[in-house]
Amino acid sequence: MKHKALFLSTIILSMNLFSLEQQREKLTILVYNTHGLPEIFISDNPKKRFPVIGKKTQEFNISLLQEDYSHHEELLSGLAENSLAIRGRLGGRLTCPFCTGSGLTSVFNLPKNWTVEVENKTYDTCSGWLRGANDCFAYKGFQIIEITLPSNKRFFIVNTHMDAGKRDSDRASRQRQLEHIISTIKPKTATEALIVAGDLNLNSKNPDDVKLLENFKNALSLTDSFTGHKITNTWAILDYILYKQGEELEFKIISVGEDESFVTEEGPLSDHPALVIEVSI
Repeated sequence: MKHKALFLSTIILSMNLFSLEQQREKLTILVYNTHGLPEIFISDNPKKRFPVIGKKTQEFNISLLQEDYSHHEELLSGLAENSLAIRGRLGGRLTCPFCTGSGLTSVFNLPKNWTVEVENKTYDTCSGWLRGANDCFAYKGFQIIEITLPSNKRFFIVNTHMDAGKRDSDRASRQRQLEHIISTIKPKTATEALIVAGDLNLNSKNPDDVKLLENFKNALSLTDSFTGHKITNTWAILDYILYKQGEELEFKIISVGEDESFVTEEGPLSDHPALVIEVSI
């Protein structure tokens, strides 16, 4: 009888472990620079593209968008009825009438019993008014997203868009922006799971940019989820999804890749790839 009871206990334990594994939540996350400059600066059709981009976000639990500058209402028109969209800083029209906001928007399609808190930060440096990709006309920065599950476990996401440009001053600005993220997020996530994603404007083929990226990853113990995965040759690699595990919550990577369905009959929906990662937590 003792052997039978032990056998039954082993089966029950195995079933419980299997049940716990089955209870892991799956998340799909989109990272996408929407190419949302004012129409005067771009030759495509943002009024048509942005509702389609908004509709595409319905396919993901979390969408981390950049360059949502001038077509936000069109983006919102495509969202699901219950989607939560949180926009970054809009900027001050009195101090800079020609400036745009951060261009950051995060869209959430999460279970109702999950909690989302977002804190918007603005970088304290930029490079370029009339040169260097004109970054100073945007209030670029980052969003700190804290997501809490019903189990009270939590993880953090940083959505960001950093300075563009190839000059030394542009790269120096990116370095200070990376340092800004590190000094802000590191105390919050010492033991917490973290994803840092967005358009970092760090070119994967430029040694100086790669060095900045590696230093940043080391400072926050981040791993590049796309290591070993190729993106369509059409795109320069400027966008990243980096992550680290937490003590209580870990990301199990199911898949990573580019969603090549972000197109219409007129062509791609943006001048950046749509990066996607699926994880279980």
